[in-house]
Formats: sequence, structure tokens, C-alpha cells
Amino acid sequence: MSLLPAHREPITVMADGTVKQINPLSGTEVWTVPGRGHRPLVAGRASHMAEGPRGRGVPCAFCLERADEVPPEKARVVRSRGVTGATGAEEGGFVTLTAVPPEELHSTTPEFRRLPNLFEIVSYEYWRENHGLTPIAEARANHDRWLASPRGRELVLGVLRARFLSAGGSSETWGALDDDARLARSMAFFAGGHDLVVPRRHVTDDDPEALASSATLTPSEHTAYVRFTVASIERLYADIPAARYVAAFQNWLAPAGASFDHLHKQLVAIDEHGDQVQRELTRLTARSGLYAGHLQYARDQGLVIAENDHAVAFAGFGHRYPTLEVWAKDTDRRPFEMTRTQIDGVSDVLHALHVATGSDIPCNEEWHHRPADVDRAMPWRIELKWRISTLAGFEGGTRIFVTTLTPWALRDRALETLVAAQRDGRLAAGLRLART
Repeated sequence: MSLLPAHREPITVMADGTVKQINPLSGTEVWTVPGRGHRPLVAGRASHMAEGPRGRGVPCAFCLERADEVPPEKARVVRSRGVTGATGAEEGGFVTLTAVPPEELHSTTPEFRRLPNLFEIVSYEYWRENHGLTPIAEARANHDRWLASPRGRELVLGVLRARFLSAGGSSETWGALDDDARLARSMAFFAGGHDLVVPRRHVTDDDPEALASSATLTPSEHTAYVRFTVASIERLYADIPAARYVAAFQNWLAPAGASFDHLHKQLVAIDEHGDQVQRELTRLTARSGLYAGHLQYARDQGLVIAENDHAVAFAGFGHRYPTLEVWAKDTDRRPFEMTRTQIDGVSDVLHALHVATGSDIPCNEEWHHRPADVDRAMPWRIELKWRISTLAGFEGGTRIFVTTLTPWALRDRALETLVAAQRDGRLAAGLRLART
């Protein structure tokens, strides 16, 4: 099946074993050269504690021990046993609490929190000044409750002071400001468009030396994580009417761009589609079967790794880095338009790919979905990119990217780990692994 102009196949194996790939969705060209795949995936131990040595009781800014040092959370997911006053109750032993008062931050233990990003990519002021954003009533009320509370006001002022000093301001200048000036940016914490979804653990419960990654979550914990992320994307679309897209991603470990090696996802509302969506829409206009053809090609090439009734995973092709992909089988709906069962199906397959990846490989998890103002079917898909190489002059000069693993080698590495993990009961029920 040819998906590209001039009869160029997405994957071409040359006589010497070089594998040339081109991604039908993006046009990215990649070569995998024989011999380079024998290099180790991770040089030594790639991870490090973002703040303080591992196992010494020094928490990072995302740890619960420092919950008073981050902007007011917008929502949290807790274990449902014995919890009252919950909104948006979830199955599977978890429940969502919204607008938790400052006096009750330590009354429950959040397994996941939705926090405003202190250093936004797209700021609240951007939305207010360029699009006339007015905070919704819920955000305004929560803001006013926090500032009316002595404890809440103290916490907000503390975070604002830290932000002021990190931006180069002095303690003397801060001290000379009145409270109105100090609180001028406080609404950004309640009505901004850049949020974080942060799990409880920095290290695993049974080993203070081991980082808690997506791979160390149980399938049910990972499902709660994904459900909460999906609901948070929907919330940003509702809160910011001018948002045309909400980018969702997870950077794991410093080589993948993480400022902290405490697991977290980021959600950023933007007022454009972004280049990747625009590229896909252009290609989709010319070829209506773009997505179905892409997935069928992966099946035809034997790249499928695992699937269930609602999602399929395969080794991707034409990516700058070795990439594992999860595609929802329902191609018409955005994540938050899907049923809970469909979302859980995607989560279970994604969790398996994290187990296959492990905790030591730096990786980016990138979510793709149909934008709010697009009426063409675009499947929800998630790409897990292994950041195991560094782009250099060859890539910059030619726009051809060199990777160390062919798609088939990537598939085999993933399957080898997953067969053992399934045998040990670490994967979700209903997951079907491909035959090797």
C-alpha cells in the first residue's frame, strides 16, 4: 500500500540493511543505519533527583511535603474510601475533589493533583490581553475564597513572592509593594491555561532509591491518571473559549526536557492548531484515508505490539526518536468525548508501553487529538518517544534524522519485556500481545 507521493513507501530497506523511513503524517525522514543500534540505550543511569540526593528525605517542589509552596490546586484525585463531599466520583477506587479550601489541603491525601504551572508557556495575561479572557464564575469564586481566607491569602502571597524573586526581583522591592500590587497576578493561578497533573509519588513506596515513573504505577493507578488528564483537557477547553487546541505531554527525566524527575503531565491551551495538526489536515484533505492507511501499514509490516478492544499499540516509523504509538480505535471522538471504557482501554495499552520502556529511559509522551474547531475525523493517539540520541549537525544540515533502532527491533524489545510483565501480572486484563 503506497501512502506517499512518487510511490515512496513509508519504510524502505536498502541492500546494505539501512532502513529509510518517512512519516506519512508529518513528512519527517529517518534513517536507521546498521551497527549504530548496538550502542547502549542509556549511558549509565540517566536519572537524577531534581532537588537533593535520592533517599535523603529532600522533597522536590511537586512533593506533598511542599504542598504549601505551589499555586492553589484546581482539583485532586484521592482514594475514594471514606471520602465525603466529592464531585465527579470515579469507579475503580478513586474520586475527584474540586476547589479544595486552603484549610483542607492536608485533610486528604491526593494521588494526583491538577496544579497551575508557576511558569506558564502561554500566560493568563496572554489570554486576557489578546483574547479578552474573563474568568468563569467558578474560577472567580475560588479565587475570592482563597484570598478571603487568612491561610489561603498567606499561601498565595508566598507563591507570588517566590515567583517575583525567581524573575529577578529583590526582597526589598517586594517588601515595598502593597498587597494589591503583590496580588495583581493571583488570578492566573485560578483561570490560567497551563496546568500540571502531578502524581503523589516522587520515589516508589517500597524503594526510596527508585524513581516513580508511569511504569511503576499499577494499571488502575495509571487509569486514574489518564482519566484525570482527559477531564483536565476538557476543563481547559471550557474555561478558555479562544483555545483552539490543548497540547498534552509528559517529559520524563532531564534528557527529555523535564525540570523535575517527579512524574507529571503538562497541559497547555494555545490559540493555534500548531504545525503538526496543520500538516495532518493538509495531508488529510488530499488523502481521506490517511489514518486508516497509516495504521494498516503498521499492521502489514508486523509492527503491532499489543491491543485490546479500544486501542492498538505499534512501533512507529518516521520519528526523530524511536517511538511507540497508541491509537484509539474510535477515530471520531476526542478523548473527553469517549466513554470511560474507551478511555480506560487507551490507558491500559499506554501503561503497557511504559512498562516496556521502564523507568530509566528518558522519554516524551505526546498526545494528539482532533482540535475543537475541526470537523474531520482525527484519532486520539499518543506517541512515546525514547530520547536516547542527541540531534547533531547531520540532522540539522539534511533534515534526515538518524535513529539507533529499526521499528522491528523496537517492537521486539518491547514485546520481550511485555511477555514477562504479563506473566507476572503487571499488565491490565484484556491486553492481547502480538505473537513474536
